[in-house]
Amino acid sequence: MSCWVTKDNRSSGSEWVITFYFGYSFGKVLSELSVGDRIASFLISRGELLMSCPHCLSTSTSKRKHRTSLAYRTFFCPGCGRRFNRRTGSPFNDLQFPTDVVLLAVLWRLRYKLSFRDVAELLLQRGFVISYETIRAWEFRFAPLVSENLRSKRRGSAGVSWYLDETCIKVGGQWRYLYRAIDRAGNLLDSMLSEHRDKHAARRFLRRLLDTAGEKPLRMTTDKHPAYTKAIRWIVGRKVLHRQNQYLNNRMEQSHRSIKQRYYPMLGFQNFESASRFCSAFDELRNYLRARSVDDEPVPASTRREIFTGKWSALMTELAGEIS
Repeated sequence: MSCWVTKDNRSSGSEWVITFYFGYSFGKVLSELSVGDRIASFLISRGELLMSCPHCLSTSTSKRKHRTSLAYRTFFCPGCGRRFNRRTGSPFNDLQFPTDVVLLAVLWRLRYKLSFRDVAELLLQRGFVISYETIRAWEFRFAPLVSENLRSKRRGSAGVSWYLDETCIKVGGQWRYLYRAIDRAGNLLDSMLSEHRDKHAARRFLRRLLDTAGEKPLRMTTDKHPAYTKAIRWIVGRKVLHRQNQYLNNRMEQSHRSIKQRYYPMLGFQNFESASRFCSAFDELRNYLRARSVDDEPVPASTRREIFTGKWSALMTELAGEIS
């Protein structure tokens, strides 16, 4: 994998674009990720660029020799006379740990079958003494930011054939329904946790689905639940081809296995809000890191490692730049 960092001066602001080139045995795939000022934030941390004042937005700032306890460079704004660092004004400013450590803990919790105590032990092996309750608080604060960031990436990229279904999730000792939708290529379209399985929940999910996708599909495949028929006609329209067959929807049934496997070790959720937050972030992260084949050819293990490493690094850089 090779990487180039360039600066786009066509707009008034500084737009940094990072481009990754992956060489595959079955062809070359170009993945260009526009990360905005996130690369600039990395250069600021190294002292190569000045940072605008977060208070008065002035660009006439100067670097100071003093650094914070976490080694973040500080700046001074002569306009408002205030001092600030790279995390001033961000949700990370009141934390006692580096930004990348916080993001790593949240992504570990979402990606792997780890409890809060497991994540705390992994960080302890790296020299960070953190309580498992702190990991819980980090997930509460930053998991929605991860899901929203990844949801915005795939907006308007849905296929023409959609598959919809729901699966049961136990929340507070009661069964709730996780509505999920994918396209023919297996890409996630949207997910929503609902307390009920009725026409109102189906309509609400379809409205979210159309808002995320940005366009209507040509075909929609569901099970034989009667709520889907009226909801699709009411929200999507009569022009879409609605297919109801238990065998055609096997693709969607297989897609449920990932959230089921991640959910079983947790022994359920305590409340509805935490379940909705975790399921949404988990689905978004899994879909983002999933290796997609080209022309239905199997993806070699070495290529999967390259894809995972590139996407993971890009996501860490992007989230740190957006939040800080």
